[in-house]
Amino acid sequence: MLNDVLSSILDVVSGVEPWLRILIASVAIMLETSVLIGLIVPGDSIVIVSAMGVTSIPEAIILGAFVVAGALAGESIGFMIGRWAGPKLRHSRLGRWIGEHNWQRAETYLRRRGGIAIFLSRFLPVLHSVVPLTVGMSGYSYRKFLAWTLPACALWSALYITIAAGAAETYRELADSAHWAGYVFFGLIALGLLVVFGGKKLLHFLEHRHMKD
Repeated sequence: MLNDVLSSILDVVSGVEPWLRILIASVAIMLETSVLIGLIVPGDSIVIVSAMGVTSIPEAIILGAFVVAGALAGESIGFMIGRWAGPKLRHSRLGRWIGEHNWQRAETYLRRRGGIAIFLSRFLPVLHSVVPLTVGMSGYSYRKFLAWTLPACALWSALYITIAAGAAETYRELADSAHWAGYVFFGLIALGLLVVFGGKKLLHFLEHRHMKD
């Protein structure tokens, strides 16, 4: 029963044209950082669903490349918004909704950790959307910003695509011969996300002291 339901879901995802899945994932990631949608709908979820439809290594690499490009575009837009309209945004209704506390955390973190804060913020809740804006306001050079955020985006993309595509491929290999293949799929997804979630929690614990005045 579970196999039938899961196979239907994966068939639906795989049935979407690869270029469309890739486009949706890359645009969603771009919006996540550039207009703060990531504070409401995590881009992780969209990338995971898109990666579930991957059926080959080349397709996974192409998806990863476009997700990284989308993430870089979003980070860059966030940086430019911060550079040109950061203070106005901070004191706008949206800025107040984000919370002065989060703006101050981002500023303090960037001041204390510099480029490392840019890299690690990709894996920290809220800060992954606020830090690009804060970096833009700080006068930090775009070249240095890009040098730190590119590897972070690549690592982030690789983690989520590997988890989802790997779990889906394992399920497809087992589905015809094992009635418990669906449980393996959800177990692998859960294990992968648990490792990522635990890593984020540990990272926040270790870095939290750098965010306080």
